[in-house]
Amino acid sequence: MILLQSHSRFLLQTLLNRIQNLEKCIELDHHWVEFDDVRYHVQVSMKNPHILLLSLSLPTPPLETVFVGGLPFGAIEAIKAAYGVIVQILDPPRDGFNLTLKLNLSKLPQDEDQRHTLLVKIASVREVVLGAPLRVILKHLASRTVAPDIDQFVALVHRPNESFFLVPQAEKVTVVFPMRFKDSIDTVLATSFLQEFMESRRTAGLSNAPPCLWSQTPPLELKGVTDDALSANAGFVTFVILPRHVEGRKLDRTVWNLSTFHAYVNYHVKVSFILFNFLCSISALKFEKQLSQELVT
Repeated sequence: MILLQSHSRFLLQTLLNRIQNLEKCIELDHHWVEFDDVRYHVQVSMKNPHILLLSLSLPTPPLETVFVGGLPFGAIEAIKAAYGVIVQILDPPRDGFNLTLKLNLSKLPQDEDQRHTLLVKIASVREVVLGAPLRVILKHLASRTVAPDIDQFVALVHRPNESFFLVPQAEKVTVVFPMRFKDSIDTVLATSFLQEFMESRRTAGLSNAPPCLWSQTPPLELKGVTDDALSANAGFVTFVILPRHVEGRKLDRTVWNLSTFHAYVNYHVKVSFILFNFLCSISALKFEKQLSQELVT
């Protein structure tokens, strides 16, 4: 199994190439999409070669989620904390985007290691923005408190018009993912994968991992959530996050793993489908070869 990287590899490479050619005044205008939900746009003009504009378009939030100024709550504070003076938030953002950041590349640290660390953090802007509400809630869990003004359950967007849910308490945070897939074959493979995923939690080496449950029906913690928000054709996955899972450096990994859980499952579903087709092709070729030999004899 793989764990997805928190930074955009294309964005990081774009930033590194820009730093190496900073004095050449090369114009940039790149568009791309990652995780089927976040659209990026990078611009650099020849007039201001030290200024880079980075715009993000986030997944369309469903009705049950809360966006403030087009962003998840806590995103602005998270951006300022992560990037400091090197980044300025443009208000309003570029047309068609939720967020536009103005990066002053001349303010990057001179130390190569520090500069690379900051560039990786900038390339992780998806995690910083979409993971901001989750980070706020889990930070309070680390201190065994509940964030003020938080509802009984919180809906966070992770895919276009789809959300997952948090039930914050002082001693634990319950995280519930309604698992949805458009393709019927993907649904069958995902259901099987998730059942095996839950069983693997019981192995001795994973005793410290968060408790994990899979069910065909919504857990009781989500009583009161609308039927549309809880529509799922591959069941529901529930994680129970405890304070020990978010201590120190564990917080960043937990935020990222939860934020990308559906993408993680989807990746393995697609790989399983490709492997299944590959094995079927091999079996068919062997059968055809054997049949041909028998016909010859």
